[in-house]
Amino acid sequence: MSADAQLFDEHFTVNELDHKKYVRVGRIKATSTVDHSVSMLLDINTELYPLAVGDNIRVVLATSLQLDGTKDDTKGWRDANRVGLGGEATLADMFDYVCHGKIYRFEDQENSDLIKAYVSFGGLLMGLEGPYKKAHTFKS
Repeated sequence: MSADAQLFDEHFTVNELDHKKYVRVGRIKATSTVDHSVSMLLDINTELYPLAVGDNIRVVLATSLQLDGTKDDTKGWRDANRVGLGGEATLADMFDYVCHGKIYRFEDQENSDLIKAYVSFGGLLMGLEGPYKKAHTFKS
């Protein structure tokens, strides 16, 4: 995949899983696996993608599903071709669970190098907090 399209790529360990609000959707709390510098809250459809505390997951944020990084604004995420159906390979084919959404808010911490990013996937939410050096590409 084109490095220009890739905003974030990190491995996380699930620390908590909460199903208090919804039966099919759980909110996970996770921390980055390597250096524990990034924390994440993520609403995930656990009926489609079951998770448990201790599971490791990879999270990639990208501006395009096209492997070469090109954008096709005339197509929606549901129009992405599937390799099994004779279509061209996309980033979605490399993962078991894919969301389409928008980064809608940033918070810079005063006197700190931490940045928070908030993402909405059609009602499912994600919050990422980590050092500026890992998350600054979100703002571009």
